[in-house]
Amino acid sequence: MRQPRIPVSPTEPDYQQYDPLPPVTEPAPGDSRGERPNLTERIAGWSAGHRKTVVIGWLLLVAAVFMGGQALGSRNLPQYDAGQSGTAERVLNQVAPSQYNGASEQVLIQAKTPGATFATDPAMRQAASQVAAALAALPGYAGDIRTPLQPGGQALVSKDRHSALVTFQVPGNVTDPGKAVTALQHAVAGVQAEHANLRVAETGDASIGEAINGALNFSKAEATSVPITLILLLAVFGALVAAGIPVLLALTSLTAAIGVLTAVSHLLPVNSSTFEVVVIIGMAVGVDYALFYLRREREERALGRSFPEALRIASRTSGRAIVVSGLTVMATMAGLFMVGGGPFSGMALGTIAVVGISVAGSLTVLPALLAWLGPKADAGRIPFLGRRRAAARPSRFWGGLARRVVARPLIWGGIATVAMLALAAPALGLRVGQPAIDAPKNIASVATMEAVQRAFPQAPAPAEIVVHGPDLTGLRVTAAVAALRDRAAAGGPIRQPVTVTELGGGRALLIGVQLAGSGTDTASNNALLTLRNQVLPATLGKVPGVSYAVAGDTAGLYDDIHQESSSLPAVFAFVGVLAFVLLLMAFRSLTVPLVSIALNLLSVGAAYGLITLIFQDGRWQGLLGYTGFGGIIYWVPLMMFVFLFGISMDYHVFILSRIREMWTRGSSPDQAIAGGIASSAGVVTSAALIMAAVFSIFTTLPLVDLKILGIGTAAAILIDATVVRGVLLPAALALLGDRAWGRRRGVPAVRDVPGSARVLGGLER
Repeated sequence: MRQPRIPVSPTEPDYQQYDPLPPVTEPAPGDSRGERPNLTERIAGWSAGHRKTVVIGWLLLVAAVFMGGQALGSRNLPQYDAGQSGTAERVLNQVAPSQYNGASEQVLIQAKTPGATFATDPAMRQAASQVAAALAALPGYAGDIRTPLQPGGQALVSKDRHSALVTFQVPGNVTDPGKAVTALQHAVAGVQAEHANLRVAETGDASIGEAINGALNFSKAEATSVPITLILLLAVFGALVAAGIPVLLALTSLTAAIGVLTAVSHLLPVNSSTFEVVVIIGMAVGVDYALFYLRREREERALGRSFPEALRIASRTSGRAIVVSGLTVMATMAGLFMVGGGPFSGMALGTIAVVGISVAGSLTVLPALLAWLGPKADAGRIPFLGRRRAAARPSRFWGGLARRVVARPLIWGGIATVAMLALAAPALGLRVGQPAIDAPKNIASVATMEAVQRAFPQAPAPAEIVVHGPDLTGLRVTAAVAALRDRAAAGGPIRQPVTVTELGGGRALLIGVQLAGSGTDTASNNALLTLRNQVLPATLGKVPGVSYAVAGDTAGLYDDIHQESSSLPAVFAFVGVLAFVLLLMAFRSLTVPLVSIALNLLSVGAAYGLITLIFQDGRWQGLLGYTGFGGIIYWVPLMMFVFLFGISMDYHVFILSRIREMWTRGSSPDQAIAGGIASSAGVVTSAALIMAAVFSIFTTLPLVDLKILGIGTAAAILIDATVVRGVLLPAALALLGDRAWGRRRGVPAVRDVPGSARVLGGLER
């Protein structure tokens, strides 16, 4: 092994000077003889030389961005569905803001006495009248009240006559939905108190939504993620201060990103889920980047480098890898812009912002902070752990595994590939959709909704036809609506009742039409297409100057799924091509980007297969606390793809950078692979464990989409950091040999000599 130039103990470095990073006259790991410092090294050198300015300036900048966002305030822009549903929603928002985004509510009146029916039990009819009166007394919270006692109200009585509904709308312009729901539920509870022999309970979009918001404790989940991350970092570094540095960088980057996202809410729809995605990804990449940087700096000090030299090498190597990785993650998240509609654009911009800020912090404030702290970065060592962890030595396990893989790449790679393909195979039957109710079953309003669905299985939420144009009360429109009503027949795709509501002083009409099916099944989708493509063109479509579009729960879900499915090929192609170009520029190789993309797709496929096995097939429902519906919530696969592709490439870039670094210094391909894996795979696994632990917190939240995202992503990250990076990547590179990297520049190749002892990243082979 090459002797250190400066006689310094690996565990007790001699910190005498913390001046700007000096030039080195002898080549060190990560150097190319005679090569000028790269951009990341120059940035780190300037930051270390102006450490106080950089650290204080960073904190002031973060505070300014955050306070600037808060001063602007967040704005709740409308979040329209895709396609024709979005067109209808825009018209609604323009002509009747209170109607747009309104929530449909229902009050179930159900007899407890056997044999009682709505026609024969006066108490049921009295309760219906009392509920209607109580709701009418809250005009700001309840509108469009309909009861079975009104003309045409027979559809609000169940087929067995034991149940009845009073329906109403909570206006979309209610300033405090929580207060509105509380007042409405209190009014309904007053009626229930007078009828012990009846079940009188409220349910619907507003009441279930407020109950879910109460059950979702994102703040607790976020607060839990910080100590978990800190504990795992303590295990990695063995010192409290060193473990706190990545958390500090991640939290400051998040703070600035939240300020940016708050300002973005004036341009793009941003909701609570957008902030949650940004928080999780921000914590992940912020910790990862600092972890890789710190780990490399410690590794160089363990080899005997002085502090400035170790920091310079880390900035040149890990700093460059951070830039490539950050650009790749941002590129993959930019693919969400191609989906359009919904929350995807806001999520994409917020994630790009937090990743970009994390990269900037890693290149500037991290070296400045390390230069400022000096030996204090190793303060707070954990007994029996701190001294061993401070050495940051290569991993014997991963180095040994890599040597075995490169010795027999076809066998190891073949077994791992078959295993990954077997795990991915269930994804061939993956179905996307949306459960009728994505909420915990122990919520009262959810239980009431299930009772409504049992009593009224034939009555999903109606399709909403928004008609816009001149003279909507004229004879032609009236005749077209009558023709539409004539086509609604029992047993047909569209059914009674057909309701008409005038909006915006006659500027629009809202026509409610009942669809066949459950609202989310094939029968409902076929009924929707029949309405759009046949019934409406033959009725309203014949009125000159009138435009129409169909919205509603069934239409919105259908349009969103169709839009996302149709955009997936473009997203996949965009992400793949952009990742290829970035990796091509970073590694100057055609084969390395292709291998990287293929392995990333294999990781994503395995993740898809896993969530199909668990959630689509309904396994572990009791353990995980969910109810399967025979599919995967439609937006989860897309989010998993862009996120896993970006994070997988994140780890991939760091490992490939170490391998290429050793290869360019003269190691043979097998030596470079084993040495690069030994020196980087351990820290990649540590980073993956941290990220998996953070994502696993999602399993404690009540919504099944968050459980799918949490378990699928956590498991996929661990698989990627172990099987893919520990077996498949070295096997593929060993098969390619020197062809993976091209020609060396000025360094003679080192050939493997049977029986010779070789040094691989600090491990003798």
